[in-house]
Amino acid sequence: MLQPSERERFRLTLNTDGRPHPVENVLAIVTLACGLVAFVSTFWISAHAISAWFGTLGFGVGLYSQYLSETTPQRSLNIVGLVGSFVGAALGIAHGGFLPH
Repeated sequence: MLQPSERERFRLTLNTDGRPHPVENVLAIVTLACGLVAFVSTFWISAHAISAWFGTLGFGVGLYSQYLSETTPQRSLNIVGLVGSFVGAALGIAHGGFLPH
């Protein structure tokens, strides 16, 4: 039996079942990106509209992505993105809502 090389052993992938899942992977990455933007923009109160919109978008995409997800790494990215999106949306709405002032 061949031992995997060092590079193959520690390869990062969302397809741990060996099958490609391009739609699910893109949705998980979009969820994570929206969650990060929503969460980071909460540090500036004047960016409340960005937080609210990206948080709401990320939360909606994240719920659908979680429904479609096939592997544990996809689900992990979805949960991190969903939490960031929720916090971003909640604080964005609390600081002024969806429309900029």
